[in-house]
Amino acid sequence: MIAAEQEPGSTQRLVDADAGSGAVHRTVLPGGLRVVTEAVPALRSVAFGVTADTGSRDEDTTHAGAAHFLEHLLFKGTRRRNAQEISALMDGVGADHNAFTTKEQTTFYAKSLDEDLPLAIDVVSDMITSSVLDETEVETERGVILEEIAMYEDEPSELVDDVFAARFFGEIPLGRPILGTRETIGALSRERIREQYANCYVPANLVVSAAGNLDHEQVVDWVAAAFDEQLRAAGDARPAPPRIGGAPVETHPGAALLSRDTEQAHLLLGGSGVSHTDERRHALRVLTCVLGGGPSSRLFQEVRERRGLAYAVHGFTSCYADAGLFQVYVGCLPDKIDEVLSVCRAELADVAAHGVAEGELARAKGQLRGSQVLGTEGASARMSRLTTHELSHPRHYSLAEDLALLDAVTQADVRRVAADILTRPEALAVIGPFPEGRTF
Repeated sequence: MIAAEQEPGSTQRLVDADAGSGAVHRTVLPGGLRVVTEAVPALRSVAFGVTADTGSRDEDTTHAGAAHFLEHLLFKGTRRRNAQEISALMDGVGADHNAFTTKEQTTFYAKSLDEDLPLAIDVVSDMITSSVLDETEVETERGVILEEIAMYEDEPSELVDDVFAARFFGEIPLGRPILGTRETIGALSRERIREQYANCYVPANLVVSAAGNLDHEQVVDWVAAAFDEQLRAAGDARPAPPRIGGAPVETHPGAALLSRDTEQAHLLLGGSGVSHTDERRHALRVLTCVLGGGPSSRLFQEVRERRGLAYAVHGFTSCYADAGLFQVYVGCLPDKIDEVLSVCRAELADVAAHGVAEGELARAKGQLRGSQVLGTEGASARMSRLTTHELSHPRHYSLAEDLALLDAVTQADVRRVAADILTRPEALAVIGPFPEGRTF
């Protein structure tokens, strides 16, 4: 059952405890605020987060970067505390306290000792519910974000991702940088940011998640008290449904070059992948691992180990509600780029035509199983997993269920997904010291 179908004020046990994870409970508070927790008594820490189901893909062209701008501003003072007091409280208990914005969500979190969870809930919730968005802070933070954009543009290994997205997705929001541009950030007014705050940070659009040494009912009580004013104002609102599916996303294969005087050429080669809920996502994870998942992967072995063409080479996927990406990144000397691309294309074509060997399948599944289990041993990873399931999937999965779905992937599954994904029209983004109009 999704949260929108759950009765306000009720609690559900969504996942039973197993060998790899604790029990997951969800309470829907009157007003539509969701509180989802996983109790892990063996830990001494708790990760607590509040996520708004809004990101850069929800912005129009004129206001690109507004979600990220607002993320910054919620740290700058509330009706009860100024920015320094917020930082001092978290630093005083050794908490890891931060936030991030993606294409589809914005998350604020604090990881602390279990005994400091009430403080973490109070501080993060206060930021979400009572930020003042002071005019002076807006202007100060505008300068900070412009510096962040400049810093990002000086990192071609990261910037190439935006070059790829702009080429592949075009003018739609998925094709725009999460940070916005100098022009849009320079033009964003305090009034527009306040509008974003008022519209997006309402209880029905928020998920509170926590994992670690905690008691679910106690967390619910603390959160209900922290959000009391907002919950009463929200009335009988129900939680928003998960962000799943949608109309097909138009894409634009082809090549994009950003000419820069860099020491290395940075390239992203790829195309369409799968969405969060596509049943082939586990087979695509295996395929990606075989191709570029580590030192034993095909691309690492062929590009780096056998030919010495690059230091960094890896494959990865990105999933959204209605779309996805499969990509291969390589950083190489500029005069090696044509050979690198030829080798990468040949390996992708070979797997598309013939699939993967039994040994490759077993090794990739073992690698993914190990990394998934090890990656969910900490409180922060478990908290993030709760949020992802709540906002992007029809239900929550236990770690055992996820591992079973991975184990069930066959050679035939991988071959089918490879024959589809790796034969779709190609997109390529390149940053390097090449003349405009150069083809690859």
